[in-house]
Amino acid sequence: MKTQLLGRSSLAVSRLAYGCWRLAGSEGAAPPADGDATGKRAVHAALDAGYAFFDLADIYGGGECERIFGLVLKERPGTRDRIVVASKCGIRRLGEPAGAVGRYDFSAAYIEASVEGSLRRMGLETMDLLMLHRPDYLMDPAEVAGAFVRLRAAGKVREFGVSNFRPSQVTALQRACGFPLVTHQVEVSLIHTAALEDGTLDQCLMDGMTPTAWSPLGRGQLGDGELAGLGAAVQARAERVRAELDVLAPSYGVSRTQLAVAWLLKHPTAMVPVVGSVNPVRIAALAKAASVEISRDDWYRLLVASRGERLP
Repeated sequence: MKTQLLGRSSLAVSRLAYGCWRLAGSEGAAPPADGDATGKRAVHAALDAGYAFFDLADIYGGGECERIFGLVLKERPGTRDRIVVASKCGIRRLGEPAGAVGRYDFSAAYIEASVEGSLRRMGLETMDLLMLHRPDYLMDPAEVAGAFVRLRAAGKVREFGVSNFRPSQVTALQRACGFPLVTHQVEVSLIHTAALEDGTLDQCLMDGMTPTAWSPLGRGQLGDGELAGLGAAVQARAERVRAELDVLAPSYGVSRTQLAVAWLLKHPTAMVPVVGSVNPVRIAALAKAASVEISRDDWYRLLVASRGERLP
């Protein structure tokens, strides 16, 4: 798979990232009946398909996803040096600590403790990228920047980024840091296009940040599943986009989902979609989107289908 630099860093990442949030099963569901096997197969499939950028978080599976990912690295000696490993922190679940509400926490102590936990679970000395998962309304940019400086100086984290921030929050944190934030992870797809309009992607262009797109298939709405229970407006949007993808995909020799991912890859920010399936066949198939070059005209055809109206 083709690679590119992540933001203004020296980290070379694949054009698609593999998202590890389902390695220990779906959120809120019982763990897989086969234990770690499903998650391990998924990571092996992603490595075999050329993914070299792996996205994790301390809360995924209550830490189990990081542990499973670490097991695969132990099974494949030499792999660590060929991939970029990212994790996220900053979310405290309900009852952590006992009696606490579910909330966000960007205190320096919590950030640094979270990194220690992630490294321990993955069996690593250093992670390549740390992202703050969701904005903490009590964020003190100077305090966060201090934690970043200490983590970098200790050799525990190489680069830093954010996730799901407003542009103003990114600016506030960037001004406090003495080095560039290299990525902003946001929800972007043909179903969720707000980042095109709210300044998020514009800021990435201006500041040289690489956006990573979570849920690039619109939370599964661009796949082959049923669209029931989404609400009339959302279902209509998904049906329009699916229909247009089905018209255009054959001319590129790809599937609907591959073209939906290629649509994201066209953006001049050099966006990196995050693939989250644990199905080895789908993981390999979506990797082929990295070689699809969608035309400008078809890119806009799909945007118009998403909007449900002509551009102004």
